[in-house]
Parts: sequence; C-alpha cells; structure tokens
Amino acid sequence: MLSSLALHILAGIAGLWFATFIIPQVTFLGSFYLLLTAGAILGIVNAVVRPILHILTFPLRLITFGLFSFVVNMATVWGVSVIFPELVIPTLYLLFLTSIIVWLTETILHVVQKTIFS
Repeated sequence: MLSSLALHILAGIAGLWFATFIIPQVTFLGSFYLLLTAGAILGIVNAVVRPILHILTFPLRLITFGLFSFVVNMATVWGVSVIFPELVIPTLYLLFLTSIIVWLTETILHVVQKTIFS
C-alpha cells in the first residue's frame, strides 16, 4: 500500500512536470518545491479520491465504455489547479492533454514497478 501511494505521488510530480515541459501553454509560476507539493497532492488525490470517483461514476463509465474515466482524471487535475493557482491551465483542451500526460506517466511507472519488483 505504501509503495503504491509513493508511486502515485511520484507519478503526480513527474506528470505535472512533464506537462509543463511538453505543453507550452501549461505553466507553473511557483518555485520547484511548490511544483513538488502540487504533484504530491495530485498523487494523493489520485491514490485516494480517484478510486472513490470511479466507483461513484461506474454507471457513466459503463455507458461510455470507459471514456468517462478521462473526465474523472481531468477533474482531479483541475482540482489541483484550483488549489494551486500557480498551475495555469488556460483551456479545457489543455486540461485534457495535461490529464493524459499525468495518466501516461502513472501508467508507465506502474508498468516499470511491476516489471522490476515482480
């Protein structure tokens, strides 16, 4: 459990950093330590709140063949951007791209963890 939480936190930090690095319009105006804090909060939200949201939105995910999961991921990234106004994501499209980058980072880290530690 603890290693899973640590992996979510690492994925949140790396995902936000990659998003600000890859997407020119997505910026983080604070210090690097504040980016680490925002990424850690995103990781905790992804580890704790997102599974609850997935359970609550199961009927919508079932109807949309799982595509509503992207809305849940976007909601978690948006929530962190509300808590940290230094994270500037100006449009809904850029929020979608940022959530995709965070999701891909988390998926890659989970695959690496299962490959190395299994």
